[in-house]
Amino acid sequence: MIDILVYLFETYGYADACPEEPEQLARKLAAVGFEEADIQDAIEWLGGLRLAAGLPAPEMSAGRGSIRVFSDFELTRLDVAARGFLAFLESAGVADLRRRELIIERALALPDPQVTLSQFKVIVLMVLWQERASVDALILDELLTDEVAEVEDTWQEAIIVH
Repeated sequence: MIDILVYLFETYGYADACPEEPEQLARKLAAVGFEEADIQDAIEWLGGLRLAAGLPAPEMSAGRGSIRVFSDFELTRLDVAARGFLAFLESAGVADLRRRELIIERALALPDPQVTLSQFKVIVLMVLWQERASVDALILDELLTDEVAEVEDTWQEAIIVH
């Protein structure tokens, strides 16, 4: 499923350009050669992203120096590298409280028993893509590092962001 998310990011410059109708998107993805089960998982995941991104931000506030404590379930699903990367994004100002929770929720929505750093970076990228967030070039480079090679060994091109 992750390879479909990377494909969508690469193909559609922003989330609004991606077909919203699940049937239309499924046809396009099938025509490219993705498997039906992966397509359905990706469409369901994207629907959850669109829904969660469209909800009003919960009223949350955190004092300086506060930290987020992960539940046991979150600790078993998000590896140490992914949690560390999330802390990096918060300190860099890329992920505020609302976006952090959206990233965590979407990472936990993956069907895999554990979310690796590589998968986590794709999730972050998709959340930023959905929100049309402007991201510093160095952060974007960090998000895109090795993703194409790790997600699909047959892809030899770098992801180009317009």
